[in-house]
Amino acid sequence: MAKRLEGKVALVTGAGSIGPGWGNGKAVAVLFAREGAKVVALDINADAATETAAIIASEGGDCTTVTGDVSNSAQVAAAVQTCIDTYGRIDLLHNNVGIVVNGGPVETSEQDWEKGEVVNLKSAFLTSKYTLPHMQAQGGGSIINVSSTAGIRWMGVPYVSYAATKAALLGLSRNIAAQYAPDNIRCNVILPGIIDTPLLRNLLAEVYEGEDMEARIAYRNKQIPMQRMGDAWDVAHAALYLASDEAKYITGAEIPVDGGVSIAALAG
Repeated sequence: MAKRLEGKVALVTGAGSIGPGWGNGKAVAVLFAREGAKVVALDINADAATETAAIIASEGGDCTTVTGDVSNSAQVAAAVQTCIDTYGRIDLLHNNVGIVVNGGPVETSEQDWEKGEVVNLKSAFLTSKYTLPHMQAQGGGSIINVSSTAGIRWMGVPYVSYAATKAALLGLSRNIAAQYAPDNIRCNVILPGIIDTPLLRNLLAEVYEGEDMEARIAYRNKQIPMQRMGDAWDVAHAALYLASDEAKYITGAEIPVDGGVSIAALAG
């Protein structure tokens, strides 16, 4: 089923990667382009977005980069306008941005709490705010928000800001799905579990400084019912389905991509 997104225009936030390898947003942007979408790759890191765009261009795809902070209203509005000015429409919005701050309520500073709130939650509110009128005017669209299994269960690590904001993202998504269903605008959520990305490896290196990384990876694999972490492409393929017309009657769905973590106790 080649070119499942032919003729569609996608805005992907967090479309770069914070380190070597494939982050979720980078994989989504590249996969959307491979399936025929024109992509606007939005990232706070210009070099990261440029790297994603270069991969897309090398494969014959069409990608425009935008550097911006998704928690800044003016910069989000400008990114959406770039999408409209460049391609004339916006069919797909994929909200991938997220940060993790370790700590429970006592250990987390107010500053870190507020940072998590604006990056993980306000960003999706802003992108939706500026995208929805265009989707209404053109007769439909699809919004895909990336939450986390941490938003629905305890993951064995105290990161209260991350868990709370990812849970709140579910409420935001349900409201959008219900309100805009008559406008043929769908809003669905992906809940990744423990995914092997540059972000995860950076976090492991920070939390377990000095320990063997491969041992840490092996430990994470054993925690999962399927005995292995997922990768960015697992998330990207779920996003592709939700973005495609195959999912045209699906809205308000919350799809775990987690190897069974959300339905079982964590091992170890």
